[in-house]
Amino acid sequence: MAQNKLDPELQEERYRAPALDKGLDILEKLAEIEEGVSQAELAAALERKPNEIYRMLDRLVRRGYVVRTSVDQYQLSLKLFELAHRHSPMRRLASQSLPHLREFSRRAQQGCHIVIYERGALTSIAQVDAPGYWGLGIRVGARIGLLDTGSGHVVLAFASPEEQRYMIQESGELAGEPDEKLRNHLLQVREQGYEIMPSQQVEGVYNIAVPLLVSGENAIAALACPWVKHLDHMNSPSPESVVELLTATARHIRSGIPTR
Repeated sequence: MAQNKLDPELQEERYRAPALDKGLDILEKLAEIEEGVSQAELAAALERKPNEIYRMLDRLVRRGYVVRTSVDQYQLSLKLFELAHRHSPMRRLASQSLPHLREFSRRAQQGCHIVIYERGALTSIAQVDAPGYWGLGIRVGARIGLLDTGSGHVVLAFASPEEQRYMIQESGELAGEPDEKLRNHLLQVREQGYEIMPSQQVEGVYNIAVPLLVSGENAIAALACPWVKHLDHMNSPSPESVVELLTATARHIRSGIPTR
């Protein structure tokens, strides 16, 4: 007996979700646009009327997927970026990185860790202690700031201006836009490819950090070392040597990260 089968087009029509489609259309269109756009411009790009997307756009702003600027323009936030790199992908990055972190720690005689941006701060997802009987480390799961750490400067430096503003706004560490001094410093970090700075939390410690990059010039994470001078190991690598070791370690880790 012949079975009744719906025509593929009819079956697709049967399971349509117009509101979901509209929201996805908005997100996909904003992902194609580098700068902010007005509601009218976005509607025109989607071949819709402005009032057709008003409610959906408002919900996307309230849920944090879209940012509404001070001049009533709309931009894609980093929330999709965060969702794409949570849990399984980050666990995979952490597990694949550990052998490289251990080798760095052995050669540098320092501890090291990997952090990712998450909801206005940085979260440590992998960490290896220094090989000796003492050292300084950041425990896995610890949350650290953006503006007062080397890792934070690296993550901000290897982000677009729009992403920088969003991350700083979400962090609550600044009331407004980053000032010229901070912008210039982040440009310097990006140009040199690393950050090295005295710790703002512990005296005598230097924050050394390099980016982990994927698909272009955006940092999905930072690899960092809280460098301390070992008086009991006179031949321990200098901060400058540790920068080179960190950079090489990041390159080895990146070689195992699939590009999107």
